[in-house]
Amino acid sequence: MHWYHGIVGCVYLALILVASCKVIIPNELPLIQEVTTTLREWSIIWRQLYVVNNREMFCSVRHMIYDLIEWRSQILSGTLPQDELKELKKKVTAKIDYGNRILDLDLVVRDEDGNILDPEQTSTISLFRAHEIASKQVEERLQEEKKQNIDINRQAKFAATPSFALFVNLKNVVCKIGEDAEVLMSLYDPLESKFISENYLVRWSSCGLPKDIDRLHNLRAVFTDLGSKDLKREKISFVCQIVRVGRMELRDNNTRKLTSGLRRPFGVAVMDVTDIINGKVDDEDKQHFIPFQPVAGENDFLQTVINKVIAAKEVNHKGQGLWVTLKLLPGDIHQIRKEFPHLVDRSTAVARKMGFPEIIMPGDVRNDIYVTLVQGDFDKGSKTTAKNVEVTVSVYDEDGKRLESVIFPGAGDEAISEYKSVIYYQVKQPRWFETVKVYKLIKHLIMCWVFSSFFFFITAKDKSEKIFALAFVKLMRYDGTTLRDGEHDLIVYKAEAKKLEDASTYLSLPSTKIELEEKGHSATGKSMQNLGSCTISKDSFQISTLVCSTKLTQNVDLLGLLKWRSNTNLLQQNLKQLMKVDGGEVVKFLQDTLDALFNIMMENSESETFDTLVFDALVFIIGLIADRKFQHFNPVLETYIKKHFSATLAYTKLTKVLKTYVDNAEKCGITDQLFKAMKGLEYIFKFIVRSRILFNQLYENKGEADFRESLLQLFKSINEMMSSISDQTVIVKVCALQVSILTFRETVINTHLISYTLKFSLWFPTEFIRGHNS
Repeated sequence: MHWYHGIVGCVYLALILVASCKVIIPNELPLIQEVTTTLREWSIIWRQLYVVNNREMFCSVRHMIYDLIEWRSQILSGTLPQDELKELKKKVTAKIDYGNRILDLDLVVRDEDGNILDPEQTSTISLFRAHEIASKQVEERLQEEKKQNIDINRQAKFAATPSFALFVNLKNVVCKIGEDAEVLMSLYDPLESKFISENYLVRWSSCGLPKDIDRLHNLRAVFTDLGSKDLKREKISFVCQIVRVGRMELRDNNTRKLTSGLRRPFGVAVMDVTDIINGKVDDEDKQHFIPFQPVAGENDFLQTVINKVIAAKEVNHKGQGLWVTLKLLPGDIHQIRKEFPHLVDRSTAVARKMGFPEIIMPGDVRNDIYVTLVQGDFDKGSKTTAKNVEVTVSVYDEDGKRLESVIFPGAGDEAISEYKSVIYYQVKQPRWFETVKVYKLIKHLIMCWVFSSFFFFITAKDKSEKIFALAFVKLMRYDGTTLRDGEHDLIVYKAEAKKLEDASTYLSLPSTKIELEEKGHSATGKSMQNLGSCTISKDSFQISTLVCSTKLTQNVDLLGLLKWRSNTNLLQQNLKQLMKVDGGEVVKFLQDTLDALFNIMMENSESETFDTLVFDALVFIIGLIADRKFQHFNPVLETYIKKHFSATLAYTKLTKVLKTYVDNAEKCGITDQLFKAMKGLEYIFKFIVRSRILFNQLYENKGEADFRESLLQLFKSINEMMSSISDQTVIVKVCALQVSILTFRETVINTHLISYTLKFSLWFPTEFIRGHNS
């Protein structure tokens, strides 16, 4: 007796009917079948990822599933041409293989057309080779995805910060100089033909090594304060100027002391760093070779050589040049030191931008004046050839005493008392474009003069240097503001031996041609003029200055407010004039301006004379920062409130003035100012709350009931204004409605007081809200 064993148990053979086998051949393409199977498999994993809250992988799988569904629909439509179908097939198989890899599923082995290989019809060696190729392709795709993710994260990080820096590591200088040299590196805008950063200075010895041997493998600098405007520059170049320091003529073997230490032009090296600044190239380990271009002659200006190299397609460097690594870093110098300690530490030179960064944080005190030697025109006199002119720059106080160690030739180098320019060989009209930074405490800068003395050398065999003229300019003007930015034509005075011993002899004389004309003298005469006991030379000399100071302003009205204690009779006028000052100048001195306003309020705590004017000035500053042009200063204002604001009694005066404005909302002339105040209501309340918190910390919650009562009365006044049916207050009420919920969330305002703000919307006409929203 025969039996069959099945799921239900043993069954007698006679009761079983054995059917013939049927083979079902699907109508779908093999690729469609594979996609369908893959989607079913991935959907289960996708659900599991959601359950375990793996959001990153969940989102990745979701995107892949959506892509496969979309491509599957396109293939099923049957409308794709053969070439597009072939390309789509490659995309589908690549996506499936990539997804299987990141989900730790089996790797599918395919032929060149993307079809799954049949192991029964394919040799073992062919399967192995196909598996190797598939693994390699998937790995390349993984690396590409990883790089894209890094780029996206990097772009997001750079987009979130308004400040950038370029890190530079000088590896080696390969040049046949023969003497000591100065290697000056800086950022340069080739379209504007001007330097945009300070120099990074490395002193190089004739032995081919840094003079400071301790820095042999640590020649690093970071060019800071770059902003979005710099990233938008069409081109930025990294420029290196090499200045030979030694004899007048290199071929002369005369080593006498008086003919050594002269700065002579040697050559330049230029690299386009636009792609690095824009973030298109990012490899801090890659060493870049910057080819060196020597000057054609010793009367060839370095600035001219720079522009020639930039315009040239290639440089015949003969193996000479610089090796550097470059990397763009996000953030200011404090962030960079914190986030990139392996690159930037305390020993790294910091070369700042010649100009303010886009955001000036409180506490970032800067007091730099950049002086650039531009050009000159020097008469040959009785000589047949032009002079070899050297300009010596030094800084003196009003008593004629030279200030020591106030001139910085470049980052990474020590301060000096006297700066000497490059000497161009027998040039009547030299053009230097050399910049130094003058830095000193405020009390010294208020009375500083920059003196430029002109020496000439006949040849390297000349036994002495001879001073033949001098020029000077005062860094502070008669009205207390700094020297205006830009170019200045200085008067060149003939040097007289007896008067050179005392620099104060010249200080009472006009220093620029504009001053000379203001005093009724001609500044265009071709012959020498006598001015008092001094003689004006026929020579001309031009400099340019740039002030980057958070303490010294070029605006008289702003200066009047910052120094309000010196003349309190003009205080009301100064407060009114503040609101006419250019916004760019105000934000440069944001902390000092706010300090001045709150000091006025605190030092007149018993009087209400200046309260309204100070309140209006504060509203003006808040409105300024709310403007799109200066909105990146919002973090600066937040930082000031949290860390630098200290007016403990400001809350009473701010609350009182705001209530007065609200109570008089319908009066002529009040509406506009109240509207501005309502737009800045969030920050006004932040000042009020911060002031009250500081007061509580100092006096242990003294006057708490009075404070809450003043806020209660303010909210009642606002509610009464909201209930008004006057057309004049409509725009104010709209603004109040928009900011109220955002504003009244501070810690010292309890829920009872906040409940009053809910009446804003109750008093507001419903039909107007609908019309406004539409």
